[in-house]
Amino acid sequence: MSFLQLDHVSKHFGGLTVVDGVSLSADKGEFVVFVGPSGCGKSTLLRMIAGLEEISAGDVSIDGRVVTGVAPADRNVSMVFQSYALYPHMSVRENIAFGLKMAKTPKDQIETRIADAARILQIETLLDRKPRQLSGGQRQRVAIGRAIVRNPKLFLFDEPLSNLDAELRTQMRVEIAKLHRELGATMVYVTHDQIEAMTLADRIVVLRAGRVEQIGTPTELYDTPSSIFVAGFIGSPKMNFLAATITGQDSNGLRVGHPAFAGGEIHVRPTTNRPAPVGSAVTVGLRPEHLTLGGADPLLTLTVDFAENLGGATQLYATGPGGAAVVLMVPGRPPVTPGEVLAASLGAGQIHLFDGSGAAL
Repeated sequence: MSFLQLDHVSKHFGGLTVVDGVSLSADKGEFVVFVGPSGCGKSTLLRMIAGLEEISAGDVSIDGRVVTGVAPADRNVSMVFQSYALYPHMSVRENIAFGLKMAKTPKDQIETRIADAARILQIETLLDRKPRQLSGGQRQRVAIGRAIVRNPKLFLFDEPLSNLDAELRTQMRVEIAKLHRELGATMVYVTHDQIEAMTLADRIVVLRAGRVEQIGTPTELYDTPSSIFVAGFIGSPKMNFLAATITGQDSNGLRVGHPAFAGGEIHVRPTTNRPAPVGSAVTVGLRPEHLTLGGADPLLTLTVDFAENLGGATQLYATGPGGAAVVLMVPGRPPVTPGEVLAASLGAGQIHLFDGSGAAL
C-alpha cells in the first residue's frame, strides 16, 4: 500500500475550483515534486496534505491512516515554508527546539535531536546566533532543521528556495537531495522551477489548472511528454514548437509538412493510436539540445538571428521559412553570424508530435 495516498481530492472556494479531483500516491521514502505554473493549485494541494487547508471532497491517507479530518498537529508531518518563519528574538538553537518544547519533549531528547539536525545540516557553529546574523541559505537550513527534529513521517516543502539567489538555490538543491538520502524520509516538494523538479524528484506530478497533467519520472516526462503543456514545461531551454499539417501517410509513418523542413515535409512515426487524418493541424516539437548544425540529412533550413555565448555551449536563436522561431543549444562556440543561413539536423526518435488538442501522437 502507498505511504501517501490522495483519492479524488478537490478544493473549492465558493464557485471557484482550484484543485479538481486529484488522485496520486507516493511510496515510503519517495521524493515527489509538484510542479506547474503559478495558480495551478500545487501549494493548495500541499496544504491539504498538511491539514492547513480544508478538503472540499476526497480523502488523504498517510501511512495507511485516513487523515482527512485530522488536525495538522496530529498528522505527524513537518512543513517547510517559502518564508523562513523564524522567531527573530530566539537563537538558532531555540528556534529549532521550539516545537519540541511545545510538545513537552524531554530536555535530553531535545538536545540530542538538535545536535543530530545541526550535524546533518552543517550548522553546528550557528546554534547560538540570531536569525538576523544568518544568510538566506543559513536561515533556510534552520527552518529545515526545525522540521527534522520532529522526526515526522512526511516532509512537505512549499517552494523553500524561492527567496534565495541562483547560486544558493543550486547549493541548497544539493543539500536537500543529500538530506533525503540520509534520512530516507518521504518528501513532497512544491516548486514552479522545472530544474528543481528534474534534479530532485523520484517522480514529478505536473499540475495544470488544478488537475494532474502527467505523473512520471523526470526521464519519462522529458522523453515522452503526454501533451504540449508538459513538453513545454519540462526542459530548459524550452522545446521548439512548429505549427504543421499532416500531408499524407505511408510505410514510413505520417508525412508532416512545414516550410522550414528540408523538402517541405518530414516523416514521423506515431507512438499512439490517436487519429491523425490528412489535412489535420499538428504541432511538431523539437528540443533545442537535440538539434545539431550541419549533417548529411538536414531537417531544417534556418537563418541565424542571434548567438548567445554561454561559455561551454552556444544558444542560437534562428528563424525558418514561414517565420518559425527555433532555438538550438549546440556545444562549443560555432563561428556563426546573424543573417547566416544554416542547416540543422536531428537524431532519430527525437521528434515529438501533438494533435490539435495538444495530446501527444
